[in-house]
Amino acid sequence: MSRNHWRNEAVERVAFPPLSDNITVDLVVIGCGFTGLNAARVAARDGLRVCMIEAETIGHGGSGRNVGLVNAGLWLPPDQIKKTLGDARGERLINDLGAGPDRVFDLIKTYEIQCDARRNGTLHLAHSSQAISDLRAREHQWQSRGAPVTFLDAQTTAHHVGSDMYHGALFDARAGVIQPLDYARGLARAAEYKGVQIYEKTAAVRIDRDDIWQVTTRDGHIRASKLLIATNAYNNFTSATQVYETSIIYYFQCVSQKLAQSDFDAILPDHHGCWDTALIMSSFRKTRDNRLVFGAMGQVSDTIGRYIHDGWAQRAVQRIFPNIKIELSQSWSGRIAMTQNKIPKIVRLGKDGYAIFGYSGRGIAPGTVLGEQFGKFSVTADESNLCLNITANNRELFTNYKSKYYESGARFIHLIYDR
Repeated sequence: MSRNHWRNEAVERVAFPPLSDNITVDLVVIGCGFTGLNAARVAARDGLRVCMIEAETIGHGGSGRNVGLVNAGLWLPPDQIKKTLGDARGERLINDLGAGPDRVFDLIKTYEIQCDARRNGTLHLAHSSQAISDLRAREHQWQSRGAPVTFLDAQTTAHHVGSDMYHGALFDARAGVIQPLDYARGLARAAEYKGVQIYEKTAAVRIDRDDIWQVTTRDGHIRASKLLIATNAYNNFTSATQVYETSIIYYFQCVSQKLAQSDFDAILPDHHGCWDTALIMSSFRKTRDNRLVFGAMGQVSDTIGRYIHDGWAQRAVQRIFPNIKIELSQSWSGRIAMTQNKIPKIVRLGKDGYAIFGYSGRGIAPGTVLGEQFGKFSVTADESNLCLNITANNRELFTNYKSKYYESGARFIHLIYDR
């Protein structure tokens, strides 16, 4: 995390002690990211005794490493979601996650979270002329539901990006950008205010159930009526939370040097967050301290990966903005949990035990929504509070091979091709 710019420039400050006692609560949440923090906050607000444990620190996983795009919905277009889930359940999920950015920005305002929130919309960029038809189809599907989603031609896109490299873009006015780690820390502050007991540097080393859930940590023990595992793509870092399997995609980001004000203003003048339609996609957005953050699929935690991906990123950003000297450095990567059908899962682990995971790269708004909904469900036991059905299991085959395939593909593309 020392290379993570979000951590280095965060302004929200929170710190919680490790668990060193035996406690009894109504709900224990494992994992202090967007989903877990919102679930805990709502459950405590509505009367449950809640504790959370985090193996590292608040937002250590994907919640503190991602791009910071607060997008509406999932990667899948609405019609594909309905085809997968059916009309009724599909529309419920589309509507609830379509309003996800509202919930994120409302929470930021309510709890005065200092996360550089800018709700000016996002741009899904057409990297080729062939991608325009897909963006047009998404535009039609969202507009038929009354969403403020508009396709922009190449000239308008160039104005908003500060580059003529793209063939068009899908503009979503519902969306925006945040500093993701600050958002997670602000949620932790809000959860503590509602009465949640939070413990950092407290990994679950064993989880059992007899008449009640028993979570053992190195120096403590938790008894709880209900359990939520909200570790998402970081569930296999301790054996206790390895209760589901997904494919893992790594996504890395590089931060630039501080740009001169004239150069900073010339690119993304309205502070849009961007990502493209390429198979090995990339993204970029600006920060509050006059930097550009540029990212793409790939892992940079090893020397070879950093050499391949960092080198490609530097070449790519210069192609996009050829008139501005942008020097990238200080890269970091995070993990994305990719389910087989690209839709998140709520899995029942036993009586009153659950896991929520699998955002497939859309963790901020969906994680906020599903976390809040689970918090209500944990109080009422009413499954109508949830926009997803609870499933009995989530068996996926060849996840390790798929994960290696994704990373190998990203390295091949970034090593061989310029785009």
